[in-house]
Amino acid sequence: MSEFQISVFTPSYNRAYTLSKCYEGLKRQTCQDFVWIIVDDGSTDNTEELVKGWIDEKILKKIVYFKQENLGMHGAHNTGHRLLETELYIPCDSDDYLFDTCIEDALRLWNENKDKDYVGIIGLCKDDDGKILAPIPEEFKTTTLYELRYKCKIKGDYKFVVRSDLIKQFPYPMYDDENYVAVGYKFFKIEHNKEWLVLNQPLCCQNYLADGEVTNKVKRYVTAPKGYMVYRNEMMPLMHNLKERLWQATHYVSSAIFAKDGHFLKKANCKFAVLCAIPSGIMLNLYIKHKYKIYKKTHQ
Repeated sequence: MSEFQISVFTPSYNRAYTLSKCYEGLKRQTCQDFVWIIVDDGSTDNTEELVKGWIDEKILKKIVYFKQENLGMHGAHNTGHRLLETELYIPCDSDDYLFDTCIEDALRLWNENKDKDYVGIIGLCKDDDGKILAPIPEEFKTTTLYELRYKCKIKGDYKFVVRSDLIKQFPYPMYDDENYVAVGYKFFKIEHNKEWLVLNQPLCCQNYLADGEVTNKVKRYVTAPKGYMVYRNEMMPLMHNLKERLWQATHYVSSAIFAKDGHFLKKANCKFAVLCAIPSGIMLNLYIKHKYKIYKKTHQ
């Protein structure tokens, strides 16, 4: 195991123009006892030169730089998770940065409660305008992502501090003809029978760039349907009522149509829900096709 307790993990693809924001945030951390892991997912810009310059500066105690062929966001995450040697890690995208006391505050809370078998810590994110992207009710001292998303109906992004041993258990599936799997569903999987500690303060400034994963979501629905099928199939059994399960099943059917997968019902974890969702899945598929046509016209 590492001499450090925590790693910051940053996947990056042609983000040399914004990666320095992440670096500057790490330099400002009040606790410097961390490893920064950067997985360069086949960048063709000057990312490698930039990071090697930071390594030579020796301002941060340890930077691990790993360059690979382009495997997509989920492939970069698989590599980053394999490289983890610390007890905890914080994902921090290349266009984001951690607030100055993030690591210090997270480690303090964790070390006060680590004997209670939590998944990790869930905290808040702000955007550049200072807006909280997704709140957590003040009375919550522990929670699950599922409770926040599907019971409290709170949408938006949180910042996670995650146990490395749990995240390593579920590598993302890889497909030769696709380069994306929705990365967030692993957090729902690892919190099974466990909760997150709540650190109800902003830990990260998070932004959405024009070339980011979130802003290209419609495109991903069409170009990476196998990955979305996996995501929806894993989510269906987790749902607490039929309405939510049918919603996941509808997306599953739509993705199966895009993937031209005639065995989608046989593969489904909740076959009854998928069978009921075939009509709504067809309608959703047609809607996404329409949105994708508009997307292509505006991105030509």
